[in-house]
Amino acid sequence: MTDTNTLLVTSTEEGIGKTAITLALATRARDAGHDVGYMKPKGTRLQSAVGKTRDQDPMLARELLDLDTEIHEMEPIVYSPTFIQEAIRGREDPDGLRERVIDSAAVCAEGTDLLLVEGSDSLSTGSIVDLTDADIAELLDARVLLVSDYGTSGDTDEILSAARSLGDRLAGVLFNGITDATVDELADDVVPFLEGEGVPVHGILPRDRSLAGVTVDDLARSLGADVLTGEADTDVHIERFSVGAMSGSSALDRFRRTRDAVVVTGGDRSEVQTAALEASGVKALLLTGGFQPASAVVGRAAERNVPILSVQSDTRTTIDRVEEVLRTGRTRNEATIDRMRELLDDGVDVADLLSVEL
Repeated sequence: MTDTNTLLVTSTEEGIGKTAITLALATRARDAGHDVGYMKPKGTRLQSAVGKTRDQDPMLARELLDLDTEIHEMEPIVYSPTFIQEAIRGREDPDGLRERVIDSAAVCAEGTDLLLVEGSDSLSTGSIVDLTDADIAELLDARVLLVSDYGTSGDTDEILSAARSLGDRLAGVLFNGITDATVDELADDVVPFLEGEGVPVHGILPRDRSLAGVTVDDLARSLGADVLTGEADTDVHIERFSVGAMSGSSALDRFRRTRDAVVVTGGDRSEVQTAALEASGVKALLLTGGFQPASAVVGRAAERNVPILSVQSDTRTTIDRVEEVLRTGRTRNEATIDRMRELLDDGVDVADLLSVEL
């Protein structure tokens, strides 16, 4: 493509910090004096913008890196459900799409010495048009950083398989969001094993609460929910949800076993709401159906500093929306990118990873 140093950042699955890592690396290099470009060939994190469906991540990159590149060049393919349907029906030309990616990459790389390319939510995304992240790495002559999480030793199969699928393009693996409970096993057993298999490991980044899950405020804004408890703290983080569809006594037993959770339940289920407010791991209530909670529930929530959110949609629809928000992670902004830069500087040889001087 060009002589620009190109690094593609991909991941074993979505929601494990790929965007934050990509933009943290880009801003770190930019601040060290490098001319840095960015692109995301397949836009998958979609929203409506200026009448078109566009991925939010290139918009943030354009702002943070102060780029003049047009969004349609940074994101040449909008990988929407409509695009997928058209591709399956044979109405998208894989050769033409590859040329589009190559041409856009040349535009994004113009005047730069480093191009960061953000991959898709999955290594399989793009298979129907022969544009997986591995395919794009070949097209752009890019090295590939594979971002992965780690929970149990069984995850090693997936990590090794993903690494092998990238072949000689693989620059290495970066583990992100690793808990204290698994870091020793990862460092002592898995990393040496992977390196023995010819898979370089660039570092292990710890789980950071400021980057995990979403805040209650993030969730409320994403859902368009009303906050019924004006004084309660909406900056608290939530990482999972629990559905309150059982009796009050059964609900309390279940809620006591969860942590950092939002409870989703009908706005008319006062007994479930009361039970949820007695569990220390419940950080917020999300009430569905547009019902107003009982005054006693609101009073108890105020005592415990637990926000109550309310939406008009039914419980099933709301659960799907909450799951999507939690799956895609918290809102990306400059603060989250700055925090990721700190983690990278503490745990990774960034200059070696980027193959640049910093």
